[in-house]
Amino acid sequence: MDSRKIKTWAWVHKWSSLVCTVFMLLLCITGLPLIFHHEIGHLLGTEVEAPKMPANTPRISLDKVVEIGRAKHPDRVVQFVSQPEDDDGLWFVTLTPTPEPTEDFKSVAVDARTGVVLAQPEFSQGFMYVMFKLHVDLFAGLPGKLFLGFMGLLLLVAIVSGVVLYSPFMRKLDFGTVRREKRPRLKWLDLHNLLGIVTLVWLFVVGSTGMINTWADLIIKYWQYDQLSTLLAPYKNEPVVPVAERGSLQRSMEGAMQKAPGMKLSFIAFPGTSFSSPHHTTFFLRGNEPFTSKLLQPVLVDAKTAQVTAAPKMPWYLTGLLVSQPLHFGDYGGMPMQILWALLDIATIIVLGSGLYLWLKRGNTVPARTATTAVPATERAPPSASGPQPDPAPAMKVQA
Repeated sequence: MDSRKIKTWAWVHKWSSLVCTVFMLLLCITGLPLIFHHEIGHLLGTEVEAPKMPANTPRISLDKVVEIGRAKHPDRVVQFVSQPEDDDGLWFVTLTPTPEPTEDFKSVAVDARTGVVLAQPEFSQGFMYVMFKLHVDLFAGLPGKLFLGFMGLLLLVAIVSGVVLYSPFMRKLDFGTVRREKRPRLKWLDLHNLLGIVTLVWLFVVGSTGMINTWADLIIKYWQYDQLSTLLAPYKNEPVVPVAERGSLQRSMEGAMQKAPGMKLSFIAFPGTSFSSPHHTTFFLRGNEPFTSKLLQPVLVDAKTAQVTAAPKMPWYLTGLLVSQPLHFGDYGGMPMQILWALLDIATIIVLGSGLYLWLKRGNTVPARTATTAVPATERAPPSASGPQPDPAPAMKVQA
């Protein structure tokens, strides 16, 4: 690679890295506790669990569960009902002022066997909520998500340009060399490059899946426009089915489960909400395996008759979104995967922090040299066909 191309790639790497580094540091730091959100919830006592009972303990009707939840907040409507992935003895009933999307929601945890209200957890406060919001949208809603998505795109550019620059600038050194005996800046440069190349694949996967996740709201909107609008055309302009006219929710769920045998219930979206239609209750089912449990199958049930209307297959772009989420959070392989994700996250924090350090120290690190022979071979820029060589340090300052 000639010096002109190296300078161009160095410029791309430098500015794509510098612009996104602070935000990537924020995402890595806030993402670390989110990897262990279940464990931290247990530790803080904020995780709701159903009491242990024999497996054959009878369960109350789902209609009764909704009635119990609605009784706690009679001035609100039920938007969703869901079950934790690892605890089918518990229902969460989510209630909001209207069926429209909002962050003003109340949650009621109901024992699926006894109907006892176990808790009314506040998901919109506390340490984990702050970490989650900073990680997802910077407390700015959709604009915050899209902004972080753009930062994710810059991260991918920085990774690709860092890979292009790695070979020309590191070919004088053995892989993994950290020159501890040299100036602190050189040591941190070597450490930055080493950790950057080691975490390369993981960071690319997490960065790209994180960027895709920031488009989730838009992807779901497109799905509704692209496929659901055609499917629900016969019900167009119909008002939301009143609660008093709705059929049995328990019977609706049984019909939905028969439509997709072998699958489990993930959550239920009620009529008029963003995941359903004004005329349907939509049951989102998931697989039983660690990977398929992240893939959802919607089943639309007529809210009045409790009869299954359709079970459309998820389009490729929505499947891609669902697959990207476990790859981003690393929560499909149990504790070993969580620990691996945490270690790689910490390594990335070091890469980003050292990149900032190298940039801040850029002006006073290269002493004046009077002759090329005075420069150790390992510190020289790579040879080129012609022209002066760029200083390798700026090119590798920030390998995000």
